[in-house]
Amino acid sequence: MRKVLFIFGQLTDGDVDWLGKTAERVRVPAGTTLIRHGARIDKLYVVLDGQLAIRTAAGVQIALVESGEIIGEMSLVDPAPTTVAVEVVVDATLLVLPDEVVREKLASDLGFASRFYRALCVFLADRMRKTHMRLGYGDASMDADEAQEQGELNDDLLDNVHLAGARFDRMLKKLAG
Repeated sequence: MRKVLFIFGQLTDGDVDWLGKTAERVRVPAGTTLIRHGARIDKLYVVLDGQLAIRTAAGVQIALVESGEIIGEMSLVDPAPTTVAVEVVVDATLLVLPDEVVREKLASDLGFASRFYRALCVFLADRMRKTHMRLGYGDASMDADEAQEQGELNDDLLDNVHLAGARFDRMLKKLAG
């Protein structure tokens, strides 16, 4: 699931509006290395369109991200150097928000902070569950249907997915207009 659905599903309409108004819209051409392996990221990126490849230190592509993905959110929690690189493979439009601006908002708006950090936790829990399943951890006696059920979103998150999608679509329309 796109990261924006996890994040925007936990935020309010006002939070999403703040992100859209505060972030800078940037066009990045294909071939640009957005984030180098081992770099310290100081920005949050929301992919509006285009494609970005996530690559290992050896240059192996491990993921392709598109509209609705968020990059750099982990730097707000842990400013350690990156373990991957991000390269623009198809011209992309990104919303770029400096970490310092997000940190100021987190410090001054405790409601936003609690919603934002909860959104990160929800996303990371889902990512960890999927990683565990992919690596074969868990109950060895579990059949494929049971494993699929474990990977499903809970009802609370599913209720917010439609809101998140609507918020992201509204943001895209405001930015286009």
